[in-house]
Amino acid sequence: MAEAAQVLKELVQAWSVQIDSTSALAGAVANAAAKDDKERREDGREPLRRKPGLRALPAAEVGPSVKFTPWEVLHALGRATVLSRQGAGRGLAEHWGCLKYCQALDGSPGRYMALSEEGLNPRRHYKTVQSGELGIGFALAVAERALKKRYPDHLISVVDADIALQAGWALVGKQVKRRDWVKLRPDFLLEAWKPGEPSKVIPLACKGTHAKGSYAHTQLAAASAQVEAVHVGPWDQTPTLVTSTELLGQGCIIVHVLHAPGDGSLPMPPDALDADRELEDLNIYPDVRIPGTDGEDELRVSGFQVLPDQYPWFRRALARAGAAGLMGFTGGGEPTAQYLTERQGKRHFKGFTHAGTGIVQDIDHEIGGMTFVGTDHVFRLNGTRVEAFSGLEASLFDHLRDGRVEEYRRQAQTLRSRWRSVRRQDDWDGPVSLREDGSIMAMRLLPEPPRKRRSLRAL
Repeated sequence: MAEAAQVLKELVQAWSVQIDSTSALAGAVANAAAKDDKERREDGREPLRRKPGLRALPAAEVGPSVKFTPWEVLHALGRATVLSRQGAGRGLAEHWGCLKYCQALDGSPGRYMALSEEGLNPRRHYKTVQSGELGIGFALAVAERALKKRYPDHLISVVDADIALQAGWALVGKQVKRRDWVKLRPDFLLEAWKPGEPSKVIPLACKGTHAKGSYAHTQLAAASAQVEAVHVGPWDQTPTLVTSTELLGQGCIIVHVLHAPGDGSLPMPPDALDADRELEDLNIYPDVRIPGTDGEDELRVSGFQVLPDQYPWFRRALARAGAAGLMGFTGGGEPTAQYLTERQGKRHFKGFTHAGTGIVQDIDHEIGGMTFVGTDHVFRLNGTRVEAFSGLEASLFDHLRDGRVEEYRRQAQTLRSRWRSVRRQDDWDGPVSLREDGSIMAMRLLPEPPRKRRSLRAL
């Protein structure tokens, strides 16, 4: 096994990730969708409703390859899944799940990122977990890079789609009006926001696979049904992204990605900027209104549609869900719970946390001349003690801890120019990843504690 110091060094080595976003891919996905629809009809099942008009991303937004460090990908994964509620302990399973991949990514001889020898050797039952979770990390890294080109003056928030939608639509339990109408939904909602301007909402469905070739087309066809479920405003006016990450593609990792254009804006009057107010659960019927043609009545189908009178509420739901994710990433239960409704899981984050696996916001570090507040996790990496730290810039942390979401957004926008200097830090001996939302993830070696000789006596 590699020395821990070498592992940490390789985590910030930038590698190219191959991007497949072409008209040929769009055609192959359309064929895969048509094949699936035919099989469903032959089995007596209804074909899925899919997002129309999927196409390649513009060359100005993403090229044939994009450079990332493994640590950036793991930061994206950890930040996105911190509210996943994988267990009552929640500290290790949810918060630090991304660390299990810190030796899974490496570079190929062609300078492309690929699975390392360790990453290629999971047990069979674990491959599905690995492909799904790394698929999330790479999908978000690529999607955010593209959206920053599309909306250069905006910040990008990643919101778990289930968390955001649960505040308006019952997805599980006795309150579900039609269970078959809420099964399909995107994995994440990306919000591109800038204080004082309407937010842009982009549903994202992401897949991952160890298979090669056409299976990615099948995955993207399935993802097209997921993103079709959410519409902000009129039907088919919401931009979407679908991705499939091929972990064993032609000797390197390949991210297959398509999009559908649209507006997706959340227009609202200035007095509706009230994300500081507590959110209430609504009970919106889960349907989408498709306009009729040639004088026909509108058609109502399954899905989630945000209509104009719900714009201010939905913007507040997205902003508060994003704030909950940031507070969860810094380690607090109560500060996270304040941003969630009962249906979104408030009780889970208010509940007791076992001392061995819980996390608390109990540590701060100065990195690159800025102070970050958060939580840490100390463990052994190939026999060497290391510390992983996740947190948020101190002033942004103070705003969110005290419930000031709108002020957090204003302050985060003004701090954008300072992030670059933090990324060039020289006062932290290890990998550092800083996102524009102010969140940071860092790791470093720790000195070994003095060892005491112990005598063992046979019982």
